[in-house]
Amino acid sequence: MIVYGFLLLLFIVTFFPFWHIFILSLNDASDPTYGQFMLWPTEFSLDSYKTVLKDSEILNSIGVTVARTVIGVPLTLACISMLAYSLSKRELVGWRSINLFFVFTMYFSGGLIPTYMVVRSLNLIDSFWVFIFPGIMSIFWMILVRTYMEGLPKEMEEAAQLEGANDIQIFLKVIIPVCIPVLATITLFSAIVHWNAWYDSYIYTYNPNLKTLSAVLVKILNQFQTNDMLSAAQQLANEQRKMPVSSESIRMTVTMVATLPIILMYPLLQKYLLKGMLIGAVKG
Repeated sequence: MIVYGFLLLLFIVTFFPFWHIFILSLNDASDPTYGQFMLWPTEFSLDSYKTVLKDSEILNSIGVTVARTVIGVPLTLACISMLAYSLSKRELVGWRSINLFFVFTMYFSGGLIPTYMVVRSLNLIDSFWVFIFPGIMSIFWMILVRTYMEGLPKEMEEAAQLEGANDIQIFLKVIIPVCIPVLATITLFSAIVHWNAWYDSYIYTYNPNLKTLSAVLVKILNQFQTNDMLSAAQQLANEQRKMPVSSESIRMTVTMVATLPIILMYPLLQKYLLKGMLIGAVKG
């Protein structure tokens, strides 16, 4: 009973801030009680959403974020699964050394400046592909997939080999279908990373048309907290003077627009998430 009570309390503590933001985004900003404690909108209004979804900068950032997620996630899955399949074969020449090489990169990196120099030397600065290639591989995710593949019965591959299948056919038609749980887990992780990413947009791009939704959100939040300049949220609100919106309601709405789509992915992949994490982490 104590455990359930603790979990309920933890749920309330973590869920209420998100619910509060959601309610504020749906409440009329001209309401005198706006910003106070409320469990539901006292004056329901979608004007803030209408204002946000009419702004060209936000719409463009949504397109950039969707594009990097749609392109980046499949490429990440392809690279991780192929590398994991190769490293799951202990008969591979230099197997231990290759694994140690990849694990080494999890603990040591060149740092921000060398990374920036590499990205610049590859002519990826101010390019959409700077969102895709530098982060296309995650060694931790690869280890999860590799461990999952190592736990699969060897008889499946042997039976496919007896039928005349080569390594590519075995990988695509035998291994991938039974790795759906762990791959679905990696899909969710990768989608979250791409959707919420803002730092790479902040340091690698200067073109406003390449800014991601999270980067625009950070810009709005930062400018809103600066006293000596008009916030981007307030500017956006002023452009729609006929609508009862405010800088605060715009901030809440942009936060929801940036958060809701990725949250909606959890119910779709939930049945695979726990299974993929547990089975993928059984071995080291």
